[in-house]
Amino acid sequence: MAGLNVRIGSISPEIKKATVMELPGGESITLEPVLRTKGRIGVKDFDPCTVLLNNDLHAGVPGILEDLHQQYLLPPLHASWTTRRKSMHFKCYEEIAKRFGKLIGIDPWLINPMFDTCGSIDLSSAQGQASLGERVEVLLAKVKKKFKEYGIKEKPFVIVKANNRSSGMGLTTVRDAKELPALLAASAALGQPGAGLQELILQEGILTHERMNDAVAEPVVYMMDRYVVGGFYRVHAERGVDEKLSAPGSSYVPLAFGGGVQLPQLGVRPGASAPNRFYMYGVIGRLAMLAASYELEATDPEADLDD
Repeated sequence: MAGLNVRIGSISPEIKKATVMELPGGESITLEPVLRTKGRIGVKDFDPCTVLLNNDLHAGVPGILEDLHQQYLLPPLHASWTTRRKSMHFKCYEEIAKRFGKLIGIDPWLINPMFDTCGSIDLSSAQGQASLGERVEVLLAKVKKKFKEYGIKEKPFVIVKANNRSSGMGLTTVRDAKELPALLAASAALGQPGAGLQELILQEGILTHERMNDAVAEPVVYMMDRYVVGGFYRVHAERGVDEKLSAPGSSYVPLAFGGGVQLPQLGVRPGASAPNRFYMYGVIGRLAMLAASYELEATDPEADLDD
C-alpha cells in the first residue's frame, strides 16, 4: 500500500523454486530462492534497491549477504547478533538516560538500570567464579545504596547473562554472590552452557509489578522508525516478579494505546494522578530506539570511510 514493489526471497536451501505458502486468513505468499549476481542479490527478474532482513543472524552472517554492491541492507550486518553486544546498547542507553534525566530534572537511575560487564571469563574455574562474584557484590552494593536513598524495601538482585544473544549461559538471578557456585552448578545440571570462556553482562534486576488477571505481566512496545505504534503484555501465570517471562507457558495480551490522552490532574500533589503507563512505555521505547541509533553509528565499520 506504500507503493513499493516487494518480493519475498529466501536463502533456505529447501527453497529451490517459487513456493506458495497458504496463510490462515485464506491469503498466500510466494517465497522465491535468492540469487546473487555481480555482487547484488535478488530473485528471478527482480533486482531490489533495498533488502529487508527478518533474521537477527545470531548463527552467523551468510556469505551471500556480504560485500553487496550498491544495495541497502536493513538492518545492516553490524546490527546483527554476530557482532552486536548488549553492553554496547546499554552504554548508549545510559548516555541517553543521563541527558534526558538532566533535561527533565530526574535521577537517570529511575529509567536506567545499572549494569557491568565481564570480559572473557571461565565459569568452570574457581578463579572465574570468584571474579564474577566480586563484580556481583560491587553491583549489588550500588543498587542497595539507591534502594536506601529512595526507601525501597525489596531485596535487590542482579541478572547475569551472556553479552551476546544466544551463545553461553541463560539468565541467572543472583541475590548474594555466595549463591553463585550453586546457581552455576544448577544451570549446568539443566544442560545450560556454563563452561569455557564467555562474555557476560550483569544487570540490576527490576521487579515486574504489572498484573494481568493476577499473572505477572511485562510490557513490550512496538515502534516503526521513531513512532510508537502499539505493543503487548507478555504474561506468565507460573513465573514470579523476578523471573524471565519469555518462556514456555507465556501468553500475550494486546497493549492498547487508546488511553494515551490521559493527563495528570491539576492541583493535586505530584504522583497522586493515575499513571499513564502507555505514555511512559512509549517514552522509554523512544529513548531505547534513540540509543539503538547511537549504537549503530558507534559500531559502523565504514563510518571512518564516510568521513
